Amino acid sequence: MFRLDGRTALVTGARTGIGRAIAIGLAQAGADLVLLGHGGDFSEVVHAVGGRAELITVDLTDPAAAAQAVAELAARRQIDVLVNNAGIIHREPAAQVGLADWQRVLAVNLDSVFALCQAVGAQMLPRGAGKIVNIASLLSFQGGINVSGYTASKHAVTGLTKALATEWAPHGIQVNAIAPGYIQTNNTAALQADPDREPAIRGRIPAGRWGRPEDLVGAAVFLCSPASDYVNGHVLVVDGGWMAR
Repeated sequence: MFRLDGRTALVTGARTGIGRAIAIGLAQAGADLVLLGHGGDFSEVVHAVGGRAELITVDLTDPAAAAQAVAELAARRQIDVLVNNAGIIHREPAAQVGLADWQRVLAVNLDSVFALCQAVGAQMLPRGAGKIVNIASLLSFQGGINVSGYTASKHAVTGLTKALATEWAPHGIQVNAIAPGYIQTNNTAALQADPDREPAIRGRIPAGRWGRPEDLVGAAVFLCSPASDYVNGHVLVVDGGWMAR
């Protein structure tokens, strides 16, 4: 039930962090990979999955270009799984955030997510099958500090997940989300280095530690596999108990 043999998974933002861990986990479950990102060195990821990966370079601040790239991919290759992981964060008090910074965060974290769901959905809908997993956040439920654009985008991602799940469930497509807790990635580097906030955050996590990218792999494999065929519109929180406290 948890195998992905013969399926192709498209994962965004897979060069580092959560996306990298999920991509490797899906490959270990049997999936072939398409890795979409804005560039950089993917050699470690490709090596880790035994070379079973195609690379697509596109700038997710341009949702139209991202949609076009995926539509071209879908025209020549079946995409069974989409994991929308790529995301950026801008840290600044809300009163000082410039419109360009706000729009850049929303373009990557929300607009491109919708564009890629549409592009892949155009292939999945007539086929009557597919899995989409969007990466949400604890800030899909909370306000955060100095991350207004990120928080708005992640609230919207959970809403989009539920909207697509409602529309596409009758067509055999499951759309769900994972909401990671505080995970040790590049996006949280500033918090990990903050001598005041880091211990405060860690002290509120019942598990007593920050999460690792690998902690998300099991949830991702579940939501991408036949094991979750009757799970739709769900936001699965993986947070060491943060939301329960």
